[in-house]
Amino acid sequence: MDKDDTFMEGSFGYDIDFLKKWDSNLIILKSENASVAVSGKYQAKVFTSSVSGNEGRSMGWINYDAFGKNDPHMNAFGGESRLWLGPEGNAFSLFFKPGTDMIFENWKTPPPIDSEDWDVTEESETSVAFERTMEIENYAGHKLNIRAQRIVKILSAEHMEELLGVQTKGVKSVGYKTKNTITNIGDFEWTKSTGAPCIWILDMFPPSEETTIFIPYKKEGAGPIATTDYFGEIAEDRIGYDDGILFFKADGKSRGKLGIPPQRATSMAGSYDAHNNVLTITLFDVDSDATYLNQEWNLEGEPFLGDAVNAYNDGPLEDGSQMGPFYELESVSPAAFIKPNESLSHNHTVFHLTGKKENLEQIVEEVFGTTLELITNFL
Repeated sequence: MDKDDTFMEGSFGYDIDFLKKWDSNLIILKSENASVAVSGKYQAKVFTSSVSGNEGRSMGWINYDAFGKNDPHMNAFGGESRLWLGPEGNAFSLFFKPGTDMIFENWKTPPPIDSEDWDVTEESETSVAFERTMEIENYAGHKLNIRAQRIVKILSAEHMEELLGVQTKGVKSVGYKTKNTITNIGDFEWTKSTGAPCIWILDMFPPSEETTIFIPYKKEGAGPIATTDYFGEIAEDRIGYDDGILFFKADGKSRGKLGIPPQRATSMAGSYDAHNNVLTITLFDVDSDATYLNQEWNLEGEPFLGDAVNAYNDGPLEDGSQMGPFYELESVSPAAFIKPNESLSHNHTVFHLTGKKENLEQIVEEVFGTTLELITNFL
C-alpha cells in the first residue's frame, strides 16, 4: 500500500493504516477480493476484515483510544475475533487473585491474553499460525501451565458455501476460520478439584441503530433458554424469542449480556445490520453433553455449570462513560479436563456478507430458517 494513500474512516484501508502504526508486522490474509487483518503483537487477534479490499467496509470494531496506553484491568484494543481463556469468575477464576473480592478493582486480564506478543510459527498468503506459552494462577491457587495455539485461515468463496450449505452468488463476502488449541504443559491433570480452563472466543463488531443479534436455540432443550442477567436483567423490549430463535438488540446503547446453555445451544449465531446491509454469521463447536464453566463474578454458583454461547451489547456505565459502542458474539469450549501433554481444540468461524437484500434473504432463510424482515422488526 502506498503510504500516501488515504482512506475514508470506517474503511478497511483506514484501519490498516492505523494498525500498521502500532504493529509494523501486521499480517493481511487475502482470498479473491476479501481480506483479513491479524496481529501477533496483539495476541493473535483478528482485528478486522473486508469483503472488498482496502475500500471495503471495516467489519471489526477497533478501539483507537486504547493504543499506546496501559490499562491495569484490560487493554481493550477491540478486534473482531480474540482468544481469551476462562473462567472469568467462580472459584477457579483466571481473572482474580486468590482470596480477593470479585469486584472490578481486583479484576485483571492475564497478560498473555491481554498485552503480550504471540509468536508466529507458520505463515502463508491465506493462513497464519501463532503460539504462546503461559502460566496463570487461578483463584484456587493452582498454577496452570498452558501452551495456546491459534490458526487463522481466510476462506475461499467455495469453502464458505460448503460450510454454510448455501450458494453465495450475488453477494460480496469474507470468511475466516480459527482453530484454537490449549495444551496442558504442566505436571498435574486439570480436574474439578484443581479447576480447568476453557477457550473463549469473542467477536467485537461496530453496531448501528438497526443491528439485531439472532441466535437459534433448541426448543426441546431442558432448563431455561438463556441467562439474561449477567449485568442486570436485559430490558424486555431488547430481547425476544420466536420459534427457536432468540433476538437481541445490538445498538450499543444499553449494556447487557446473555448466555445460552449447552443443552439449548446450536452451533451458530448471527447478526444483521439493516442500516449497512451486513449479515454476519458465526459457526462454532458445541458439545451438548460436555461440562461448561460458570463465568459469573461470584463464588456462590456451581462452577461447572455455564453457558456455551454468549452475546453482549455495549452501553453507558452508571457514570455515563462508555468504552464502545460495540457488540459481541461469543463462543466457549467445554472445560479442559485434560492430563499433562493432552490438548483441547475449539473451532470458531466468522462470515460477513453484503449485497442485494433478496440474496441475503435467501441465505438467512436457508441457514437459519427465518427472514430479514422478522430479524429487523421483531424488537
